Amino acid sequence: MDSSWLPTRRSVAAWAVYDLANTIFALGVGSLYFADWLTDNRGGLPGWLTGGDTADLALTLAVDAAMVVVIFLGPWIGARSDHRGTRVGYLVPLTIVAVVPTFFLASTGVVAALALYSLALVGFNLGSVVYDALLPDVSTPETVGMVSGIGIAVGYLGSFVAVGVGALLLDSDGHDAVFRAIAVLFLLFALPTFFFVKERPRPAEPGPAPSLLSSVRRLAASWRRARSYEGVARFLVGRFLYTDAVNTLIGGYLTIYAKEELGFSSSDLQVLLTAAISTAILGGYLGGRLVDRFGPRRLLNAVLYTWMVAMGIGVIAGAAEARSLAWLVGGLGGFALGATWAADRVYMQRISPPRHLGEFYGLYATVGRFATFLGPLVWGITVTVLGLPREVALGALIVFLVAARFVLQDVDDHPRQWAPADLAGAGS
Repeated sequence: MDSSWLPTRRSVAAWAVYDLANTIFALGVGSLYFADWLTDNRGGLPGWLTGGDTADLALTLAVDAAMVVVIFLGPWIGARSDHRGTRVGYLVPLTIVAVVPTFFLASTGVVAALALYSLALVGFNLGSVVYDALLPDVSTPETVGMVSGIGIAVGYLGSFVAVGVGALLLDSDGHDAVFRAIAVLFLLFALPTFFFVKERPRPAEPGPAPSLLSSVRRLAASWRRARSYEGVARFLVGRFLYTDAVNTLIGGYLTIYAKEELGFSSSDLQVLLTAAISTAILGGYLGGRLVDRFGPRRLLNAVLYTWMVAMGIGVIAGAAEARSLAWLVGGLGGFALGATWAADRVYMQRISPPRHLGEFYGLYATVGRFATFLGPLVWGITVTVLGLPREVALGALIVFLVAARFVLQDVDDHPRQWAPADLAGAGS
C-alpha cells in the first residue's frame, strides 16, 4: 500500500455522503416503514405466513431469503473488487439493485412486496461490502477512525431525511409515495460517490477474475485465510454475535415491538426514532474520535455493555407496559448504534492485511448478514412457533451480546507489521 497516499477532501466528502444514502434506505425502509406497512397489511398474507395474526414470520422469511444470497456472494464480490483493483465499479450496479425494487414497494401485493424487499436487501448489503472496503482509499492510518466516524455521523443525517419523508408523505400519500421518495433519494445521494471518490492506486491482480460458481469454495478459502492472521477469525465470530442482536433489532422488529407491545402509532415511532437518531449521530462522531484516541477494541467493549443495558430496559418496558422507558431505550440504543459501526469498521481494517482487505470485508459483511439471518429466525421461532412473548425474543438478543463480549476478550487491536506479500498489489 502506498504510504504517501493522501485522499482529497472531495473524495472523503463523497464517500461520507454514500453513508447518508445508505442510511435513508436502512432506516426508512429496513427499520421503519416496511415493517410498519407489513403490520398494517398483514391481512393480505397467506394464512400460514401470518403466524397467529402477526407479521413476524413473514418479515423473517423475507430477510432470511436475502441474507442467504448475501452469505454466498459477499466474499465473491469483495474478492472481485480486490482482483480488479477498483471498488466503485461494483458499488454502482449493486446500488441500482437496491434502488429499483424499493421504488416499487407497496405498489404490488403483499407477497410480491416481500420479494422486492428481499431483492433490495441483497443490493444494499452487497453494496456495503465494497463501500466499507473503500475506507482506506479515503483515509490515512492516522485519520481512519475520524473518517469512519464522520461517515457514520453524516450517515445518520440520512435518518432525519427518512423520518422527514414519512412525516411529509405518509399521512397524505401513503407508503407507496414514501418508498418511491426514498428510492430516488438513495440514488441521488449515492451519485457523488460514483463520480468523485478517488481510489488509491491499486493494480489489478493477474489471472482470471473469480467466477460466480467458485463463491462457495472461495468462502471456505477466505475463512481459512482469515484464520491464518492473528485475531481475524475470532473477531469475525464476535461480530457475528453482536451484529445478530443489533441488526435484528433495527431490521424491523423494533418497529413491530413498539407497535404491538408498547402501543406506539406510526407518528409516535417517527418521534422516537428522531430522538434516537440524534444520539446516533453523536455516537458516530464521538465514536470516531474515541477510536483514534483509545482504539476500536476499548470502544467496542464499552458499546456492547451499553447495548446490554438498553435492551434490558426494553424488556422491562414491554413486560411492565412502561411506555415511557422507550425513550431511554431510544437514547442509549441510538448512541450505541452510531458508536458500534464507528468502532468495528476500524477494528476490522486494523487487523486485516491490505492485500486481502476487500476479501475480508466480504467475510465481515457475510458474518453480519448471517447474524441477520439467525437473529430473525430466533425471533420468529420464539414468537410464532413457541408462542412466547416478544420480551423473551428481545431477551434472547442480550444473550448474543454477552457471548460476543466473551469471544472478543483476547482480540487485540494493535497495528500489525505486514509482510511484503500481505501488502496491496502483491502477487498471488
